[in-house]
Amino acid sequence: MSPAAAVLAAVVAAAVVLAVVLVLRGSDVRIDGPSLSPAARKACASLTAALPERVADRDRVEVDTPSRGAAWGDPATVLTCGVSTPADYDPFGMCQETAGIGWYVPRDQIEDQSADVVMTTIGRSPRLQVTVPASQRPPVDVMTDLAPAVRAHTREVGRCR
Repeated sequence: MSPAAAVLAAVVAAAVVLAVVLVLRGSDVRIDGPSLSPAARKACASLTAALPERVADRDRVEVDTPSRGAAWGDPATVLTCGVSTPADYDPFGMCQETAGIGWYVPRDQIEDQSADVVMTTIGRSPRLQVTVPASQRPPVDVMTDLAPAVRAHTREVGRCR
């Protein structure tokens, strides 16, 4: 085999191995949520297209449904668009407001610094949920980095108190 053919064979073999590793790795982050109305689907697609490439100094990673959400880093901070009101939401409970966006965070997650944080926009349509791994706490940078896109691509329908 000529040296050029050997190099070509090595490059092809490396490409095949890389392709297999990427397929087996399952790199996409899964985005789950309830079915969306056509209007919410359109708003979510617009929002997710406008989300930043970096959030809290973490790079955006691939997701299985990019029109429905986004993720950053590993372990991933995951945004899901078009979620329902959290089952434990208390309209008289406290919200965290950062950069003009109100986020509901369950009290037990605020108090337990070793827990993942699941924060939900209340008073915005479509509603968003962001899960921040415990290792990335506190989530203030996430809230701040997402605020411009959230403001521009969701509409305020009430206040999170």
